[in-house]
Amino acid sequence: MPKFQFEGKEYNNPVELSLDIIGGKYKMPILWRLKDKVWRYGELKKDLGRITHKMLTEQLRELEHDGLISRKVYPEVPPKVEYTITELGRQAVPIIEMLRKFGEDFYKLALNK
Repeated sequence: MPKFQFEGKEYNNPVELSLDIIGGKYKMPILWRLKDKVWRYGELKKDLGRITHKMLTEQLRELEHDGLISRKVYPEVPPKVEYTITELGRQAVPIIEMLRKFGEDFYKLALNK
């Protein structure tokens, strides 16, 4: 496939686009958690550990913008916000599973060197 542009960015191939959409330190862990249940913002922040408020908000907004997750706000005080994986987001789960398996295998092989 020749170079192409998507949302103002140029990509050399679809792999680059895929990595831009789900790559990084937190996007795949967020999707991994959402694959099984609905999560609230505070639950995600606590479970992801050392992620900052700014980073989590940014990652969630990007995933929502790209259609991988949906956000539902309940008109309560304090506000209740829930995040759910979309069908498009579910398509990324097998990829994440393969990457997890590769990481586990690589780690085991590296320990035995």
